[in-house]
Parts: sequence; structure tokens; C-alpha cells
Amino acid sequence: MPSILAIDQGTTGTTALVVADDGRVLGRGYRELPQHFPRPGWVEHEPEEIWQSVLDAVRQALGAAGETPEVLGITNQRETVLAWERAGGRPAHRAIVWQDRRTAERCRELEAELGPQYIAERTGLIWDPYFSGTKIEWLLREVAGLRQRAERGDVVFGTVDTWLIHRLTGGLAFVTDHTNASRTLLYNLRSRTWDPRLLALFGVPARALPLIQRSAGVIGVTDKRHFGAGMRIAGIAGDQQAALWGQGCWSPGQAKCTYGTGAFLLMLVGDAPAKPAGRPRLVRTVACGPDGEPVAALEGSIFVAGAAIQWLRDGLGLIASAEETEALARSIPDTGGLYFVPALVGLGAPYWDAEARGTIVGITRGTTRSHLVRAALEAMAYQVRDVVEQVREETGVALCELKVDGGAAANAWLMQFQADVVGAKVGRPDVVETTALGAAGLAGLGAGIWASADDFLQARRYQWFEPADPGEAGYAGWRRAVGAALSWSAGAAGLDKGTLR
Repeated sequence: MPSILAIDQGTTGTTALVVADDGRVLGRGYRELPQHFPRPGWVEHEPEEIWQSVLDAVRQALGAAGETPEVLGITNQRETVLAWERAGGRPAHRAIVWQDRRTAERCRELEAELGPQYIAERTGLIWDPYFSGTKIEWLLREVAGLRQRAERGDVVFGTVDTWLIHRLTGGLAFVTDHTNASRTLLYNLRSRTWDPRLLALFGVPARALPLIQRSAGVIGVTDKRHFGAGMRIAGIAGDQQAALWGQGCWSPGQAKCTYGTGAFLLMLVGDAPAKPAGRPRLVRTVACGPDGEPVAALEGSIFVAGAAIQWLRDGLGLIASAEETEALARSIPDTGGLYFVPALVGLGAPYWDAEARGTIVGITRGTTRSHLVRAALEAMAYQVRDVVEQVREETGVALCELKVDGGAAANAWLMQFQADVVGAKVGRPDVVETTALGAAGLAGLGAGIWASADDFLQARRYQWFEPADPGEAGYAGWRRAVGAALSWSAGAAGLDKGTLR
């Protein structure tokens, strides 16, 4: 059976895997990708550096595997946007990265003018510079002559997947998939097409945007000059959606959580749910169904997860490595009533309070470093439950199982605690590179290597953590602790305005 090449183009580097039809990884490659910070709050990539990192990582993986696959899948950092010449592919500007905040003021203006529901009802998103639409608007406004060139069709825009496919196919394919399109502020969740009213709002010519395709299916062939043979490109998905699909989450109630610096939870919810009034607490997005078709999901972004452990190590010197945390957590029966709300950079979903700050409550004379370390681990699990509870409140869909990946998933104590807190079984895969495997799986399905998604999943192995102690009292205490953090934020705002009494 033919092997598959998966390209995972991320914010700090590019990973390439050569995957066998039984799921074995035959070869790996990796290249770091520099970021550029021209001004405070601005984050950019050089497009040619993205391209070179992909070429280098792929060639390393092919060399390790000793073979050239027939099929290629791509997953990518979402929301990062590029502009380039349709003929020849020369970049028109540096890529503006998803972390970039240069359009924050514009987003505030739009929210004040149009309200939060205007964008939520159409796209499922919120007014935030995280997403691509205001980045494209900024390029059209600030780069001399770019608007005229885009209106003529000479310059085009796209997320990283579109840029790579255009380059890999020698300019023959100009496409994206629904998962990436849904992160742009330009995509209508109901029609699943580019929204004419939003294109007009941001001044984006429709001809400058790629064709939207499903995530599994052949959309082009790579130019033989790159890797010595043409490969069919047959899978595309944004990184979090690729990980969701690679974990085998294809039915409502299934979710995955990636524990990294922060944590990202995506949960399938079936038909797109109605949103509550006011500013959305979760983001509606498009995920991949079992055949690569677009399906509805809700996403919660947790700002601080593993970063709290890094702070305990680097900021306080309480631990020498993250690996110590499991033994310290097991060394005590509980936190002794201690709670740590890791709002070190504000609180993300479902609270969305940028002014909240890290809060530790319940300290006594008996508090030790073990209690604080365990409280930091428990906070990860509690934050995930906060998102799960918000999904149920907005949609009525309850969590049935949670698949996990990322660095903290290696902590068996935390995974058992997570299962207890959310009241559902937690599955940890044998291969942790779920993002790249998801891209490989979609490509293999799209190219006919696997007849169904279930065939792809058969080779995967999971360790399951079954819920035991529900820990409702602990979660109630966590909600009180979050209330304390939010009260501090509100109090600070009152002092700033001179209204606190």
C-alpha cells in the first residue's frame, strides 16, 4: 500500500511525517520557523521562510523513510494570512500571524458599530484580531497599490494551507478547505461560502480568495521539481480540526483537548446551534466529519495550561521539570482547599476577561509546594470542564468522551483527574502527533487508501481513563475561586474609573 506524507506547518516550525497505511510513522522531519516582531504587538513570518521550512522538513522525512509517498496531506496554523502574486507566487508582504494584535482597535470599532451578534450570527466568531479578516483589510489599506492589484486579480490572499498548495502545485491550484475558511471572518457558516456582505465590509475582492473544498479529496498534484515525484494532495485541515479528526472524533458529543502552553477544546455538536444573546463565550467553527465533509463544532480557547507549570518551574523555582508534577500531586490526598486560577494573561473561554489576573485562594500555614503544584494541575482540568459546561448550556449536547494530546497528556494522574472532573472517559493515544496524523488520515481517505474513517482509526491504540470520583465539591470551590479572580478584575476597573466604593 502507498505511504502518505503529512505536512504540519505550525507557528514556530514545520513537521513532516511519512505514514504507512497501518499508521506507523516511517520517517520524521522538522525545521524551526523564525518569527519577526517589527513593532510591539505585531507578529510576522517571511513567506519564503515558511516555504523553505516545508521543503527542508519534507526532504528530511523522505530521507528517513527511504521512500517517496504518493499522497500528501496538509495541516496548518490557522488565521495566519498571506498575500502573493497569482502568477509566479511572489509574496506581496510578510505573513501576518494569528498572534498579531495590530487590528485590535479596528475590531473594537466594528464591535461598537455593529454589535457582537453581527459577526457571531454569520461566522460563529467574535470581533478579534486573532482572525484573518481584519488582517486582509489592513494589507489592502496599508500596502501601496495592493487593492488595485487584488481587484484586477493579480494578487490573492489565503491562509497557510492555500499558500503551500499554490506553491507545491506550481500555481495550478488555488484552494482552501472549510475548516480554514471558517476562521477568516469572511465565511458564512450557514451557506458555507464566502459571505458577500462581509467581503464588502472588509473590502476584499471575491476573486482574490481561494475556492473552498471539503477536507478530504484530491485537489492537485505537486510539481515533480520539489520532491522528485508528483504527489496527489488529498487532505487539508486547520491544525486543531486535523487533531480532532485524527483522534477519531466524528460524532456529536465527542471532543478533543490539546494541552500545550494553553489548551484548545473542540467538541462536535451536530447542527449549528443557536447562539445566546450577547457576546459569545465560545467560538462556532467548522470541523471535519467522517468523510471530510464540513460539520459544526464549538471551540474553547484556554489561555494558560502548561504555561502555569512553566511558571512554577521558571518563575518560582518550585520544580525542576514538568515531569515532577505527577509524583507531587500523588503525594497528597488533595490541595487542602487551595485553588490556583492561572489567569496569568487574563481568562479565555468561557469568561473572556482580559483584565483578570492569576489568583491563589485558600492558603494556610499547612500549604506546601505540593499543594500549589497539584492546584495548578487541577486548574487545567477545571478549565476544560468550564468549556464543556458552556457547550452543554449553549447546545444541550453533553460530552460523551474526551480524546487528549499535548505535553500534559503524559501525566496519568492529571488524565484520571480530568476524567473524574468532566464525568466522561478520557482517551490518550499511543501516537501523540495527532495533528499530522489527522492530515495523513484525511489525505489517505481522500485518495482511497482507506475506504472509510474507521479503517484509518483501526491502527490507533488508546489508554482509557474511566471517571470515578465526580469531585463536585472541588469544582464548586473552583468556581468560587474564579469568582474571586473576576471580582479582582472588576474592582481594578472600578478603581480606574474612580467608581469603587
